Amino acid sequence: QVQLVESGGGLVQPGGSLRVSCAFSGRLLRLYVMGWYRQAPGKQRELVASIASGGTTNYLDSVKGRFAISRDNAKNTVYLQMNSLKPEDTAVYYCNARTSIEDYWGQGTQVTVSS
Repeated sequence: QVQLVESGGGLVQPGGSLRVSCAFSGRLLRLYVMGWYRQAPGKQRELVASIASGGTTNYLDSVKGRFAISRDNAKNTVYLQMNSLKPEDTAVYYCNARTSIEDYWGQGTQVTVSS
C-alpha cells in the first residue's frame, strides 16, 4: 500500500526558508510523477510544483525562482525547498504521487509565514 508522509513544516518569518519532505513507501518512487500542492484557508488546493520521473519540473508562476522541487528515488523521498517565503505562501502543503491510473495523497504539513 502506498503511503506518503510529509514533514518539515512550521513557522517561518517572511524572507526565510523552509524545506518540506515527503517520504514515499509501498511502491517504487521512480514510477510516479510527484507533486506538491497547497491549500490556504478558504481557497482551492493548487499545484505548487511537480517533478516527473525523468526530472522535468513545473512550477506555479508565483513560486518560480523561489521554490525548488527535487526527488531522491534511492531514498524514496521528494523535497520542496522554499526560499524567500511570503505570507501568501501560508498553507497546508500536500504531497501527491500519481500515474495514469493511481493517485495518492499525504496528510499535509502546515507552513506558516508570519512575523
